[in-house]
Amino acid sequence: MRKVSGFTIIELVVVITILGILAAVALPRFFDIQNDARRAAAQGVAGAVASGAAINYGARLAQGNLAGAATIVNACTTAVLTNVLQGGWPTDIVVAPGTLTTTMANGATGTCEIYHSAGGTTTTVNIIAVSS
Repeated sequence: MRKVSGFTIIELVVVITILGILAAVALPRFFDIQNDARRAAAQGVAGAVASGAAINYGARLAQGNLAGAATIVNACTTAVLTNVLQGGWPTDIVVAPGTLTTTMANGATGTCEIYHSAGGTTTTVNIIAVSS
């Protein structure tokens, strides 16, 4: 009797079936990871904007450069929010439509929403009112 080496057709079918099941489970998770990354990018920018606004407020408070109430007009725009980011505004992060126009005391917070341009949930960012 001759010794045969190799795989049987049953073994190959079982391996292909297992690979198919793994692919069916892994692919949807891969696409969800992309959304998680987009959400994390927007949250990172929101954190940087909030930190920059807090540093701006703290510096002006320490220098005594705050007077009266702060009138915030159209604060939720890329042009305005870029002022508190040292490296500039990321091209794939978008400020949600709408404006924050109000009069608040210095140190009060207003909120803007930002999101990734490829989609995903919006992230709220708090900005601190500072009079000029």
